[in-house]
Amino acid sequence: MFWVNGVQQQTISLGDRAVQFGDGCFTTAWVKNGEVQRLSAHIARLQDAVARLMMPVCNWHTLAAEMREAALGCAEGVLKVILSRGEGGRGYSAQGAVGPTRVMSLSGYPQHYHLWRQQGIELALSPVALSRNPLLAGLKHLNRLEQVLIRTHLDNSQAQEALVVDTAGMLVECCAANIFWRTGRQVFTPALSYAGVDGIMRQHIIAQLLHSREFSLEIVSLPPAALADAEEVIVCNALMPILPVKKSENWHYNASQLFDFLHPHCIN
Repeated sequence: MFWVNGVQQQTISLGDRAVQFGDGCFTTAWVKNGEVQRLSAHIARLQDAVARLMMPVCNWHTLAAEMREAALGCAEGVLKVILSRGEGGRGYSAQGAVGPTRVMSLSGYPQHYHLWRQQGIELALSPVALSRNPLLAGLKHLNRLEQVLIRTHLDNSQAQEALVVDTAGMLVECCAANIFWRTGRQVFTPALSYAGVDGIMRQHIIAQLLHSREFSLEIVSLPPAALADAEEVIVCNALMPILPVKKSENWHYNASQLFDFLHPHCIN
């Protein structure tokens, strides 16, 4: 099911800058029992992206209401919201663009996440490195060709998710998730100053850990070899929302203290 600017339809102008240049941003939310999970966090993410991309300001109350309405009656699903700069402008110039354009879609929930949450997953190092660009780092913008290439390689492996580095060789994230690992009471997650997506669930987990007395958190720039000494690895996004990693490359993990601590804070 699709909506464009609040109207149920499946078409968008070929002149829209989302089509022409990938000029926009998006967020993907978990719908459960007819409600958009962490709605305010998703709106805040879009607000930040719109400001940083210097896009026209959206009517946020209207968008939130449309998201709530789209979720009604859905037991479990995925709500994707795209904001583009709209239609207009000449070439790369956005002068004269009329926007923003609001695009929403509601689809089924990936049921394998439930199974993966119980069994754990495997990570494989991707041969595709993310470009370093601090102006776009952290944003979930519409330019996703790097992730498409990462996913294409991943589909030809036995792993369920990828370990992704940037062009400096530093671990950044997974294909469609953020990553945390634990050694003792110390938890680590990659810095996203140059590349990657600052996910909704990553933000939530960081907030939980900063208020925790059980664990301490450090945001680091390290290569994938840092996972060799980890006792536990987890990945997360707004849909998963949190999955344990059983194997990464040739390293195996059996502990679950961090997962057990975070699980009730992330699922509910």
